[in-house]
Amino acid sequence: MAESAPADQPSPPGLTLVSHDGKPYRFDPGALCLELLPTGGPGAFARYEVLHEPADLASWAARSRLTEGLELAVSERELVRAREVRDALFLLTADRAHGRPQRPEHLDALNAAAAEAPLVSRLTPDGTRAWAPDATGTQLLSTVARDAIDLFTGPHAHRVRECGAHDCRLLFVDTSRPGRRRWCAMEHCGNREKVRAHRARGRLTES
Repeated sequence: MAESAPADQPSPPGLTLVSHDGKPYRFDPGALCLELLPTGGPGAFARYEVLHEPADLASWAARSRLTEGLELAVSERELVRAREVRDALFLLTADRAHGRPQRPEHLDALNAAAAEAPLVSRLTPDGTRAWAPDATGTQLLSTVARDAIDLFTGPHAHRVRECGAHDCRLLFVDTSRPGRRRWCAMEHCGNREKVRAHRARGRLTES
């Protein structure tokens, strides 16, 4: 189980994922919209689907980098739309990471979601941020889609990348100052690649 942050410190952004061998690791894709992608995906990635019922989308929102306190009501129809928008965003992001043209049908799906009203935030008397009540799945998707548009048109658009490991397809945006991030997480794929390279050098030395 991953350790939680001290009570007086906010949790770091990102998601806790579990590797194939059952080890949890922290993956920060760098943007809200990209946090939705590990919930499943099109084609072969459908086997990773975790959005099976409306409550699953609400649970994802609670784990995302959105501020706490969002009370979300999601319908079955909104859940289906969430998977459709996620799949389009997945393919748009992968195309961007590999320098491929953005496909019109995927852009249409993203822009349609962004055209809806987004989540509404408000200022509380104690100076903190809270969410307006009665939020919907449609508003959540609009907020995610608008975040994607900001990402793809913003200063880090050229830093949208796929993990450098040969068997990992996680997508992220490198917001680090040096701009040299290669792995989904150093503790996961970064370490695996270091071990692989070390073993390869050992075999080369032996030969």
